[in-house]
Amino acid sequence: MDPCPFVRLIVESLALNLPSATRPAGSEVHPSATPCYAKLKIKNFPSQTALLPLCGGSRPAAANSTELISSSSVGFHLDTDALRRLSCKPVYVKISVFTGRMGRTCGVPGGKLLGSVKVCVNLGTAETRNCVYQNGWMKIGGGGGGDPVARLHVTVRSEPDPRFVFQFGGEPECSPVVFQIQGNIRQPVFSCKFSADRNNRSRARSLPSDFNMNNRGWMKTFSGDRDKQGRERKGWMIIIYDLSGSAVAAASMITPFVPSSPGSDRVSRSNPGAWLILRPEGVSISSWKPWGRLEAWRERGPVDGLGYKFQLASDNGLTSAVPIAEGTMCVKNGGEFCIDNTRKESGLSLLLPTRGFVMGSSVEGEGKCSKPMVQVGVQHVTCMADAALFVALAAAIDLSMDACRLFSCKLRKEFSLEEHESLS
Repeated sequence: MDPCPFVRLIVESLALNLPSATRPAGSEVHPSATPCYAKLKIKNFPSQTALLPLCGGSRPAAANSTELISSSSVGFHLDTDALRRLSCKPVYVKISVFTGRMGRTCGVPGGKLLGSVKVCVNLGTAETRNCVYQNGWMKIGGGGGGDPVARLHVTVRSEPDPRFVFQFGGEPECSPVVFQIQGNIRQPVFSCKFSADRNNRSRARSLPSDFNMNNRGWMKTFSGDRDKQGRERKGWMIIIYDLSGSAVAAASMITPFVPSSPGSDRVSRSNPGAWLILRPEGVSISSWKPWGRLEAWRERGPVDGLGYKFQLASDNGLTSAVPIAEGTMCVKNGGEFCIDNTRKESGLSLLLPTRGFVMGSSVEGEGKCSKPMVQVGVQHVTCMADAALFVALAAAIDLSMDACRLFSCKLRKEFSLEEHESLS
């Protein structure tokens, strides 16, 4: 099982030293402690934004100061196609520095452009070794006539980031084959079986007879008394099998997705649905144990979104109250579910043994055909069963897009118990 080459281009240790004449004019104008920001851009990649901490004093702070170490980090992920396209020519990272607030007010940008710098990046050897392209202070603006100039501290570096890439051959609810992708080669490595049984009958048929959850604190009972037919989504499960037919991972809906109140039409943050990501326990695969827990709900706001939170499990339950992945993606356009443990000071470093990219999974928007593409960092995979856990997690977040649809919307036939019974 060979990985695909990836490179992570990292822009970090960002800090700004401003001449006194251009410093923010006071709290009424710039109430934030970091009233400056930078936009970072590589050609043909979406731009990214990072806050810029200000270095005190008239002279730039030392490059290893606490201010710089704790500043934000921005990363660009370069896949095989991007590396092939960019490795034959110079690539420039453009960093534009703004003073003032981010965003727009009445259509007018809140920040004022102070200046910009470019850092040349040569990706020719980036697939095989770590490279540093810039580490230190750079002048911004003119500063003619002896006037002091603004200075930007920035570190631009790259590191190899090989990943295993998988893709579902169809939508998860259709029980597809999962392929490993290596360039133009697609090799089947897993198969899936999806069931949607409100009364858990198909689950009982699918799992071993002595199915056991070690930690019952992870489970919540299905609340059939409070919800009526058509106003709840529960009992969904997807099992991942290896090529020998052995079950190696599963995602099981343990808390139903139900309306937040009798008159509501959506799953709320205050009452989310939840999945357990399961792995076999023991060589005989006679019982299962939790690996992680995923919660999902429908966000309200200016953009209709799917909210989610993922936490790892241990023998005693949750490893921490801090989730290792949390966010919102657009219901209309979809997005990417991502777990990243890159920064040294990140809280994830206490939960995950290895730093770096962990996994990413594509999620299509509501009502669109979804064949999730899953990327997993090689340092987090020691065997195929490890990869299967991330595939099961990707299936769960994709299925949550359907589970969180408004209850006035009818789901496709694969989610119907009656359909499954007619096929059995």
